[in-house]
Amino acid sequence: MNRTLNVVRLQFVNKQTFLWIPLIVLVGAFVIALLVFSLIPADGPMYSGAAQAPLWYFAIIGSQALTLTFPFAQAMSLTRREFYLGSLAAAAISAAAMATVFTIGAALESATDGFGTNGYTFQLPFLTEEGWWVAWLAYFVIAMFFFVVGFWGATIYVRFRGVVFAAVLVGIALLAVVGAWLISRMDAWPRVWQWLADQGALGLTGWAALLLVLLAGSSFLTLRRATP
Repeated sequence: MNRTLNVVRLQFVNKQTFLWIPLIVLVGAFVIALLVFSLIPADGPMYSGAAQAPLWYFAIIGSQALTLTFPFAQAMSLTRREFYLGSLAAAAISAAAMATVFTIGAALESATDGFGTNGYTFQLPFLTEEGWWVAWLAYFVIAMFFFVVGFWGATIYVRFRGVVFAAVLVGIALLAVVGAWLISRMDAWPRVWQWLADQGALGLTGWAALLLVLLAGSSFLTLRRATP
């Protein structure tokens, strides 16, 4: 356990990746959205997707958590299992902090009518209508999901290098296009959107958590044979 905690400390040595850049992205996205809201006259509430920006950045955190730190962990004789668990723990701490900031931001927007602009960046009805804890859980899982995606991609690159990494990305893109084509051919888009709506925020969070676990397991299996 102590060695795993050492990995957490090792990850947080890089404060730029885990703290300052996510904070800059979050504050920048919020301020820009607030300024845009103040310039747009509207009778009803306005909603922004600017809050996605720091969540997307967790994919970069995931990739850098491996590529920048893995060689040092190996030099310190830390096992791959310890490095893997410590990296996920560090990500969970950061994701929990981000989810807490988002939840507090949603409460402040609700109490101040979008800080006087009637515009909302954190208080998104789809996420908050089921309760603040559902919103917190959703933000936490989304942040962790993107971290694991970045970590998973980095393990493939470190293990197999550029050619296989590029082939995997192209394969994923092709699968996505083929899936969209099949749905279109079957005229199933209305059913797909209805299914997504029926799941609600909590249900979709659960599916995202399941995919997160699968990707995390896959990344560990790849990491076991990776070399710095």
